[in-house]
Amino acid sequence: MNRRLRRALLCLFACAPVLAGAADNGAAARLNRQLRIAEQRYGTVGQSVEIARDGKPLFQATRGVRDLDSAKPIEDDDVFQVFSIAKLFASTLVMQLAENGRIDLDRPASDYLSDLPPVWKAISVRQFLNHTSGVAEYYSPAQMNGTARFPASLQAALDYAAAQPMQFASGSRSRYTQTNYVVLLHLLETQYGRPYPQIVRERILARLGLRHTYLGRVDPPARAAVPAYLGKDGRAQPMPAVAWPDYALGHSSLYMSRGDLSAFLRAVAAGKLVSKSALLKFWRPMTLPDGERGEFLTGWESGDSGRYRNVGHDGGTVVRARILFGASLDRDVYTVVYLTNGSAHNVWSRTLVDDLLGALSPRRFPAQALSERVAGFALTAQDATRTEAFAAALRADRSLDDAQRERALDNTAAALRESRGLEAALRVFALNTRLYTRSAKGWQRLADALQANGDADAAQAARQRQNALSDTQD
Repeated sequence: MNRRLRRALLCLFACAPVLAGAADNGAAARLNRQLRIAEQRYGTVGQSVEIARDGKPLFQATRGVRDLDSAKPIEDDDVFQVFSIAKLFASTLVMQLAENGRIDLDRPASDYLSDLPPVWKAISVRQFLNHTSGVAEYYSPAQMNGTARFPASLQAALDYAAAQPMQFASGSRSRYTQTNYVVLLHLLETQYGRPYPQIVRERILARLGLRHTYLGRVDPPARAAVPAYLGKDGRAQPMPAVAWPDYALGHSSLYMSRGDLSAFLRAVAAGKLVSKSALLKFWRPMTLPDGERGEFLTGWESGDSGRYRNVGHDGGTVVRARILFGASLDRDVYTVVYLTNGSAHNVWSRTLVDDLLGALSPRRFPAQALSERVAGFALTAQDATRTEAFAAALRADRSLDDAQRERALDNTAAALRESRGLEAALRVFALNTRLYTRSAKGWQRLADALQANGDADAAQAARQRQNALSDTQD
């Protein structure tokens, strides 16, 4: 029996999603379908999902296999490498220090770390948390691919990064940089006088009873972690391992089961690690000097999902954790855990979560539901008649205003360009100009995509439309 057939048979009997809690049958059917779509559209190897509302699970599911060689189905308690979700532990621990008055996030980190490189003396703790510090990375591509060693110690890593040019003036912009979380790990170890893994065990794992969470390079003793895959040429291939040093545990080398990660998110949302009132302050939206919205709020990636705000983090492109809430954390709070071990097309984890939210409740999450519809349209063969019919259906859908719909289409095109290529994205850019013929930005995005696709004449025509509209609007 070939491997593909064996995998299909195994999934038929062992990979079906399981309904839990109070999700209605219609929502369950939509969620189940969405997991199948993710597997078919993006080539996800394995998926493990939990959605909870107000601390109670609504939906739990597994689908696919833990590795391509054995084709063994994913199980509920499988342990995944969750990559940069490790940062949520570090940021939560720093929030605890701030809530207890032990540190002030807006004071320079050097006030608490006497050995911080002098060139970073004025950078605040909050700027390290929010990736607005401007510091350089502490490693090189050669260290990532294993052809060179990482700096031998935490201090050596900081000294190496400090010797590089700053990326920008601290506080002026945002750029995701792992060095920030090496500094925060150092801050936590200095404040508590204990190694970082011990701090995590005492202040998070033991408090919450998390028994399937591991820090470090050693595989979990109870069961080896699910292997991770990276898409290349439309195929899932084993992801190269990075031998991160121990001082990198604040930003990497974290392994968790779905149940443990969900329990952590639900505990955070319930105020069990940091009070709800403090969280609302820590997660208050901020604007950068250039007018752009701050992407990170006290270390938690932020955004909007329909009428909800969301905070959380991704782990590479393969996993995501998210908390969604409205004006308060007292009711109508969702937590979402979406674990995969990779995909053939390196689909963004945020795309998978957004598609799932749109399936859960198209009314609550209309932009996410629209994005899924548009992606399905873009990935199937179209002619002029079908395209116009689809555009007409979108015009008739009043769940979003024009600005929201145009933004959703742009986001969908960007995600498709990364995962499925330029041709699919072009269909969405063209659809946008069909819907919004007087949007100069829409024509600009189409022109840029056509140029990237090598269609110079069409790109020039789109650029002329853009320029004409810009002149009129000026």
